[in-house]
Amino acid sequence: MIISRSPLRISLGGGGTDLPSYYRDHEGFLVAAAIDKYVYLTLHETFVEDIIIKYSQMERVPTADEIEHPIIREALRMLEIRETNLELTSMADIPAGTGLGSSGSFTTALLKTLHAYRKNLVHPEELAEQACHIELDLLKDPIGKQDQYIAAYGGLTCFTFCSNGKVLADPLKVSTETLFDLEDNLLLFFTGYSRSASSILKEQDDESKKKSDDMLQNLHFVKDLGFRSRDALEKGDLYEFGSLMNVHWDFKKQRSGSMSNGRIDEWYALALRNGAVGGKLIGAGGGGFLMFYAEDKVRLRRAVTAAGLKEVRFRFDFEGTKIVVAS
Repeated sequence: MIISRSPLRISLGGGGTDLPSYYRDHEGFLVAAAIDKYVYLTLHETFVEDIIIKYSQMERVPTADEIEHPIIREALRMLEIRETNLELTSMADIPAGTGLGSSGSFTTALLKTLHAYRKNLVHPEELAEQACHIELDLLKDPIGKQDQYIAAYGGLTCFTFCSNGKVLADPLKVSTETLFDLEDNLLLFFTGYSRSASSILKEQDDESKKKSDDMLQNLHFVKDLGFRSRDALEKGDLYEFGSLMNVHWDFKKQRSGSMSNGRIDEWYALALRNGAVGGKLIGAGGGGFLMFYAEDKVRLRRAVTAAGLKEVRFRFDFEGTKIVVAS
């Protein structure tokens, strides 16, 4: 029995600049944080000849090539796993399609599990790059590399996406006091909406490939916000960080008409009237989780939960994708 877990994530600045359509020409930068909400994968050998896979659906197939789940199929091919007496099960603390990077977390957890099955040691950089290769290169999803890298590394991490495809990872240099204050004053609320990140990001991807000046100027500015967010956090100026989140959200909404809706805008305005310095919708947009940095978290929590949103409390994860059990 092998059990792995991979953390979900929140973006702290610069999100959207990790797509190849942007960073290949302009280099991307963002700050992300892994949180203690996880995707779990279990793998064990069975006494039947078929491969059994359990996720939101169930598959039982004689060979890996017949698996419908594209990420699982390609991961088994990548590691050349041809055994068929296997059962693979996935579960998660948070539903997919809610902006916390679950697809990247799933892929890194899956690959970590399969490497453990093969008794391979794998560095976080290699794990993340393999996950990106499956999702971006093989499956052609119009997504970025943030989710796979922060899931693999964990922590609060700054990523530079180089034009040659290399990704540089550096820990965010924050004091212990700033770290605890940030953790205490960031609040996550579920909007009740789920959405496909790929469909929303495709619009950004297409505009970037067409060299749309509006899109590129937007992303240039958001990248600069990523640097400014890093600097504010490293200086311990959390009020400035919260204010930059507000600016980031305004520019993020300009990238797509699908980024927000009337209800989300109402909840956002409610939060700003009740103790939030700033906030944004996590992930590609269109639904999922609203995150706020709060000066008065008690007042904010009371107002937003009274409006019907469910809070998910979290702490940061500093372990990244890991094997929990191997027996």
